[in-house]
Amino acid sequence: MIQDYKFEGWLGLDKEAVNGKMVWGEFEPKPWEETDVDIQVTHSGICGTDVHTLRSGWGPVDYPICVGHEIVGKVVRVGSQAEGGLKVGDRVGVGAQSDSCRGRLPRGECDDCSAGLEQYCPNMMATYNSRHLNGGKSMGGYATYHRCPSHFVFKIPEGVASEHAAPMLCGGLTLYSPLRKFGCGPGKRVGIVGVGGLGHFGVVFAKAMGAEVVGISRKAAKRDEVLQMGADEYIATDDDQGWAEKHRGTFDLLVSTVSSANAPFEDYVWLLRRDGVLVQVGNPDDGSYTLPLFPLIARRIRITGSSIGSPAEMREMLDMAARTGAKFWVETRPMKEANQAIVDMEEGKARYRYVLVNG
Repeated sequence: MIQDYKFEGWLGLDKEAVNGKMVWGEFEPKPWEETDVDIQVTHSGICGTDVHTLRSGWGPVDYPICVGHEIVGKVVRVGSQAEGGLKVGDRVGVGAQSDSCRGRLPRGECDDCSAGLEQYCPNMMATYNSRHLNGGKSMGGYATYHRCPSHFVFKIPEGVASEHAAPMLCGGLTLYSPLRKFGCGPGKRVGIVGVGGLGHFGVVFAKAMGAEVVGISRKAAKRDEVLQMGADEYIATDDDQGWAEKHRGTFDLLVSTVSSANAPFEDYVWLLRRDGVLVQVGNPDDGSYTLPLFPLIARRIRITGSSIGSPAEMREMLDMAARTGAKFWVETRPMKEANQAIVDMEEGKARYRYVLVNG
């Protein structure tokens, strides 16, 4: 098949890219395999991971890089061995994971892939800043086109707008997975710590699952917005006097999206009831938390983490959004404004998620 389109996008050339210095250019996608799909990108969400990666906050980056792993678009090419019944013209999405071993390594399939938990595969390949098994470099969605193994391409249900679907593919899934895993539902008091571009998905999903939901963030200025999202209560840790003592031992589950090592982590842990769970999904690049052992011992509390979600959870989440009519706080920006949008996001201007739109 003759490919009559180019893969072009916003490229970060070094750490300065995060300061609005990405450059537009052509790039090579991974070498084509018959299990692949090519997607014409219509929408690409801006995720906090994009920012951390552009500035090498989590480790070395294979520059030049095209970030963006909340990709929605139209299928323009389908390999002869593609999965999922995909066809040209389908509206689809790709999240933060592009591939895993899936039994293609000499030692066979890993336990994670065989359990359907590909996101924990030791050879998990991210949608950007990774290398595929065929040696190709993964490049993301701030672009015109994206190539991805079909196993990690998902049909977007009718009734879910593309600008809402895009940020769900990483941000939404990152909150949906631990809420589902750790029993969010009726009769549970659930706190979402850090109600920003990531955490606001937790408020919406936890409410849709039937829990009592409390948004927890630093400033009181967000209170009205978080209550509008569906939260039953809001705690401002900088502005509400005595919040830690007032709410001590009242939560069944906390999901923390906080990505700063300066957060009052021990205070969060004490908010949990006996046998409560704190799930950390935010990953600071400015230091590490100190593990508070005493509340773990005194209240039999668990601290754990969670990474994105599985393909099965992705489909469940998208179906749930279509079924419940869940809506998220999204602002669309033209793809040509990607540099400024990154800067604006770093300055906290997004309410609550930016989505880049081609066209």
